Amino acid sequence: MQVSIACTEHNLKSRNGEDRLLSKQSSNAPNVVNAARAKFRTVALIARSLGTFTPQHHISLKESTAKQTGMKYRNLGKSGLRVSCLGLGTWVTFGGQISDEVAERLMTIAYESGVNLFDTAEVYAAGKAEVILGSIIKKKGWRRSSLVITTKLYWGGKAETERGLSRKHIIEEIVRAMTHVINQGMAMYWGTSRWSAMEIMEAYSVARQFNMIPPVCEQAEYHLFQREKVEVQLPELYHKIGVGAMTWSPLACGIISGKYGNGVPESSRASLKCYQWLKERIVSEEGRKQQNKLKDLSPIAERLGCTLPQLAVAWCLRNEGVSSVLLGSSTPEQLIENLGAIQVLPKMTSHVVNEIDNILRNKPYSKKDYRS
Repeated sequence: MQVSIACTEHNLKSRNGEDRLLSKQSSNAPNVVNAARAKFRTVALIARSLGTFTPQHHISLKESTAKQTGMKYRNLGKSGLRVSCLGLGTWVTFGGQISDEVAERLMTIAYESGVNLFDTAEVYAAGKAEVILGSIIKKKGWRRSSLVITTKLYWGGKAETERGLSRKHIIEEIVRAMTHVINQGMAMYWGTSRWSAMEIMEAYSVARQFNMIPPVCEQAEYHLFQREKVEVQLPELYHKIGVGAMTWSPLACGIISGKYGNGVPESSRASLKCYQWLKERIVSEEGRKQQNKLKDLSPIAERLGCTLPQLAVAWCLRNEGVSSVLLGSSTPEQLIENLGAIQVLPKMTSHVVNEIDNILRNKPYSKKDYRS
């Protein structure tokens, strides 16, 4: 199954430099890559079922567990689409930071661990990430009906006709375009990425007014240091219109991994010339405060018998409004470690969560409790 994610123009402009880099990469994409990308973009895939599931009735997202792998599955928002609570992202890594062989190894580990959700975008590595993803699926011979592939549209190519979401880039035309894509069988669902709650609500209203298809999810950044949107704004949308949260960057681009506790290692992402913005964030005063908080969180991780990254991913998963957390890994060892967060999730009691909140001191204020 292919799920298309739409991104808004004003959010494109608000990002911290990485989108400008990606747009520049897209402008240099060779024609052969564009042709191959178009081929794999139209692949229709359906969510898979992994063996016998054990229902967990106390989870609001109707969570279930695969006995063979231990992977947990949740509904994507209030749709009927079942996605693994951990997904594999391809930003920065596929077609860029890692080789095709490592990419295949990562996808194999994820697939065999029960992951059925793989996320990409037409702009990642100037389109190469989509091609690599499709090539690996074909090579491995995995059933298309066993996967959920999400991709994002907006940046595209250099020309005006190769970027954006519609002729005028307005919400009504976006909803019409996504409805057309689904009606043509090119995707089964669509969602948004980096949209405001107001924009998502407007898209839903337009869909209902003109008998079109509304979005089912929002891709949002969510981690220990980025909480407001996912914990305050999206729960209201979930309960009102059924939009779920698919979150990304659970380790804050590696900041929460612990690797930056004593500066920026030469082999890290922040050491790359094109990620100067990340290095500046890490060495800033706020970055130093975050590193101190991570040191205070380490004893909690040790007590729970896990690593700091596993604690951070499990903390994201403990949020009942999150359908799936997208992982980004550059090595098999990193991916295996992060997938281990599934085993930490049952240990995320209210007491542990309160301990973490007392250290972070950044819990956003919400007027309502949407879990009731």
